[in-house]
Amino acid sequence: MTPDIETPSDSEDAPKKRRVGRRGKSTASEGASAPEAGSRASDADATSDAEVADDESEDVAAASEDVDAQAEEKLEPDTADEAPEKPKRGRRAAKPAAEKTPSAPAKPAAPKPAPSRRRVAREPGAPIPVVRAQAKYVRSSPRKARLVCDHIRGKTVEEARAILAHTPRAVARDWSKLLESAVANAEHNHELVGEDLYVKSIHADDGPTIKRFRPRAMGRATKIRKRTSHLTILLTPKE
Repeated sequence: MTPDIETPSDSEDAPKKRRVGRRGKSTASEGASAPEAGSRASDADATSDAEVADDESEDVAAASEDVDAQAEEKLEPDTADEAPEKPKRGRRAAKPAAEKTPSAPAKPAAPKPAPSRRRVAREPGAPIPVVRAQAKYVRSSPRKARLVCDHIRGKTVEEARAILAHTPRAVARDWSKLLESAVANAEHNHELVGEDLYVKSIHADDGPTIKRFRPRAMGRATKIRKRTSHLTILLTPKE
């Protein structure tokens, strides 16, 4: 009888089959997974070494560019600082600024004297000029205006100015304006001096009356008369 020879089972000699998962990925047995894990680790180490080498090469390139830029800056001359300023031409050339020194406070300038008109010699036998000025429709009654003008009739211009300046009545302001207008007419039109003039004639005439009404008791109405006046002044030089 021949002895029974043990033959290896199909399961030991046959290569191990791979199982396919649900998503189509092939999964190997435990014996085949070990070498694949080692190969993956070696690939990861290789990629990390390559990244480190790339970073070092980029640092070296950046450092070399900085060194080149500094060298070029040293080689280029600073033309802005070395270029001399050109002197300005013309009347408006800038003058060198003088050193500021503490000085005494400036004194206020004395007021300039008012220009005085020259007196024109009048020919003998020539008529004496009379200067006239008039203000119309002044909102004041003629009676109130006459109470003021009576004080300055026959007075010199300086005296009339002083009297009107200290008169408390409101119409005195209108008389003062009219007096200054007459003096200006004499100086401009007749070449006279205002200080040599006096008030020859002055009067206040009636102007148009503005009528208004005011309601009163029992349905009545009363008149309100708002009077106006025409003021006239005549100046002539002293003899």
